Amino acid sequence: MQTYVALLYSIILGEGRRVVMADLKAMAEDLGLNNPRTLVATGNLVFEAPATDIADLEQRLEAAFEKTFGRHVDIIVRGAEDWLKLAAGNPFPDESNATADQVAVRVMRRPVPDEAVTALGSYVGKDEKMHAVDGDIWIVFSRAAPSSRLLTAASHKRLGIGTSRNWNTVRRLAEMVDSRQ
Repeated sequence: MQTYVALLYSIILGEGRRVVMADLKAMAEDLGLNNPRTLVATGNLVFEAPATDIADLEQRLEAAFEKTFGRHVDIIVRGAEDWLKLAAGNPFPDESNATADQVAVRVMRRPVPDEAVTALGSYVGKDEKMHAVDGDIWIVFSRAAPSSRLLTAASHKRLGIGTSRNWNTVRRLAEMVDSRQ
């Protein structure tokens, strides 16, 4: 069995409705995934399954989500080893220790092309930082600027399918999968 992390792009179903994590766990169990568990109510799912192709797993989860909740949501899946590598590759350890909620990574389905990373660099504001690691985009946001042009620019349209998680979530998911290794 392999441990996987699944990240939902959005858990808002519309009209103020959110995905209930117990329902998400039940959906995973119905798919035959083992030991599904969630991390807070933010659309993070950890589970075990036989080793399989990540793209197939993403498609199965997305189809089950749409059937269960009536809405398509992009779901990014990483194997435990890849998730631990992502967490270990955080290029902003000092900032993460000081203000973990201001450090985020946009976890991508496919690596962001170099030209998109270069273009995104022009949106980095004062007191913000950005660094691409293995095709994912790490960002340090500033509390001084209430709205970030960088956050707006890091969209599906510009970068491709992905979803952001702050350092607290990345670290806690790493702890969850590391305990299963």
